[in-house]
Amino acid sequence: MDVMFPPKLKAGDGVRVVAPARSRAMVMEHDHTGLIDSRFAELGLTLSYGDHVDERDAFDSAGVASRVADLHEAFADPSVAAILTVIGGYNCNELLPFLDWELIRANPKILCGYSDISALQNAILARAGLVTYSGPHWSTFGMRDHFEQTLGWFTSVMFGTAPVALSPAAHWSDDLWFLDQDKRELIPNDGWWRIRPGAAEGHLVGGNLATLNLLQGTPYMPSLDGAILILEDDLESHPATFARDLTSLLQLPDGARVRGLAIGRFQQASRMSRPLLEQIVATQPALAGLPVLANIDVGHTYPLATFPIGGQARLTVTGTDADLTLLRH
Repeated sequence: MDVMFPPKLKAGDGVRVVAPARSRAMVMEHDHTGLIDSRFAELGLTLSYGDHVDERDAFDSAGVASRVADLHEAFADPSVAAILTVIGGYNCNELLPFLDWELIRANPKILCGYSDISALQNAILARAGLVTYSGPHWSTFGMRDHFEQTLGWFTSVMFGTAPVALSPAAHWSDDLWFLDQDKRELIPNDGWWRIRPGAAEGHLVGGNLATLNLLQGTPYMPSLDGAILILEDDLESHPATFARDLTSLLQLPDGARVRGLAIGRFQQASRMSRPLLEQIVATQPALAGLPVLANIDVGHTYPLATFPIGGQARLTVTGTDADLTLLRH
C-alpha cells in the first residue's frame, strides 16, 4: 500500500484539539485541564482548540458542519503539526461524506485518538492514504496517576522513528479514573494471550472493531489485503457481539488475505475470557495458520499503547513467546 507518514513531532510544535465525536463541554464536567496543559508543556508542545469543540447538542456532540470545519481548519493551518481528539463517542462516521480528502492529503499531519475515532482514521487511510494514530485522546492526558506507560508509548511513536517493540504492562486499570483520581484500582496483568502461533509482517488496520465495521460497504473502508489487524472493543461488546463483529469483518472479500490479528484487552464488564476468545478465534476460517495475540494494551483499559493505522508491524507468536513490533510509524 502506498501511504504517507506525517512528520514527527518536535519541541515547539503546535497541537490542535478537535471534537469529531463528543464535545469538550461534556468532558469538562470533570475538569483536568491544568494537568493536561502541564503535560503538553513538558513535551514542548503548544495546545490550541477548534472553534467548535464546546458545542453540545442532545447527543453530547456538535453539528456535522461544525465538526467538519474544525477538522478542515486543523489540517489547513500550517502552525498545526498534530491533531488530537477530545474523546470518542458514536458519530464520527457522519463526517465522512463531507471531508475534503485532497486537503487532508496535501497537508499530512498527525491525527491521534481512539474508540469512535477509528471510523475517521481508517477512512483517512482509505481515501487520503495518510497514516494516523490510534492512541490517547486529549482528555486521557488528564489521568494523574499510572499514566507513565501510556505517555512513554505515545512519545516513542510521535517523536521517534526507531521501531517500537510493545510489551505487556505490569498492571492495568479499568476504572472511571476521571471521577475520582484518588480512588484507582490496579489489576496485575497476566500477560499476553498467545492464541495462535505464526509470524507475519504487514500494514496495520484496525482500532475499535464495532466502529471499523461501520465502514463496510462504503468508500471509506481500507483494504485488508496483507493487513495485520489490531482490534479492540469496549464494555458494550460482550463475547457474542464481538464474535459476530469479527466474523463480519473477516467475511469481507479481502478478509481472507489478512496476515495476523492482535486483540486488545477487554473491559471487565464485557465478560470476555480467554477460553471464550479462543473458541471465537477457532471458528474463523480466515485465521487458520495465522498468528493471533490477545490481551494487548490497546482498547478501553489503561495503559494505552499508540500504534499507526496504515503503518508497518511485525507479529510473531510461538508457544512460549510473542513479539509485536511497530516497524514503521
